[in-house]
Amino acid sequence: MKIPPFCPRFRVWAVALISAALLFKPGPSGAEEKAAPANFATENLVAWCIVPFDAAKRGPAERAEMLKRLGLKRLAYDWRAEHVAQFEEEIQAMQAAGIEFFAFWGGHDAAYPLFEKYGIHPQIWRTAPSPKGGTQEEKVAAAGQAFLPLVEKGRELGCKVGLYNHGGWGGEPENLVAVCEWLRANTEGGAEHVGIVYNFHHAHEHIDDFPAVLEKLKPYLLCLNLNGMNRDAQPMIVSIGQGEFEAQMIKAVVDSGYQGPIGILDHRNEMDAEQSLRENLEGLSGETIRQ
Repeated sequence: MKIPPFCPRFRVWAVALISAALLFKPGPSGAEEKAAPANFATENLVAWCIVPFDAAKRGPAERAEMLKRLGLKRLAYDWRAEHVAQFEEEIQAMQAAGIEFFAFWGGHDAAYPLFEKYGIHPQIWRTAPSPKGGTQEEKVAAAGQAFLPLVEKGRELGCKVGLYNHGGWGGEPENLVAVCEWLRANTEGGAEHVGIVYNFHHAHEHIDDFPAVLEKLKPYLLCLNLNGMNRDAQPMIVSIGQGEFEAQMIKAVVDSGYQGPIGILDHRNEMDAEQSLRENLEGLSGETIRQ
């Protein structure tokens, strides 16, 4: 099917919606088009990298109000040392606004008692290790061993644990899968709560083979974080709909049948997080292609 020459922002969802429509045959009523996949609905998306990267430097209550204004109901919480004292306030603000504290970056001893106190079980995301030297098998085992304490903590707290791609050996899809499988096979009592968090913004070297990469990752994916994609671009991070390749990559996601969580990214120090998130939502909006 030929895709009309929409502007890039319109093209992202044109590609994705056409792909989604092809996955389903019209019902007896003759419905013309199925809705976009549910995991792409605004209320199901996860806001990511909006704390230290927010140019407006919002506090917890302001951040919760901003997410509520945008219709977003899930937060993946990234932080820096100055935010540790605000952990409890952040959880309280999100709960008061009806926003799920979906994920927590890196893990922290000050946060774990709060998870229990407020009855939350966020995913814990941490960069997958990149061991130096040794055979492939030795690297996989070393990376797995390094992750074991967090795996056990996640089990104790009832939290899923995500190996996060952030470049290097540990960011390569086949290595993420290998370490995830090692942990599931070598952790006492099993580790089915361990999976993978994959980010477009650390996957520029896999633009061309992304459909094959996604097929390998899909059984383990805890969240897939999207942004606009240009090859060797500066700046590397742009909003969805403003890049060259995210349309075809999002089409691959829809075609694959992936129904898990989808995140949208700020991660730009110079931008107000609300503007960044709004641009990403507009880039994904199915409504824009019908105007």
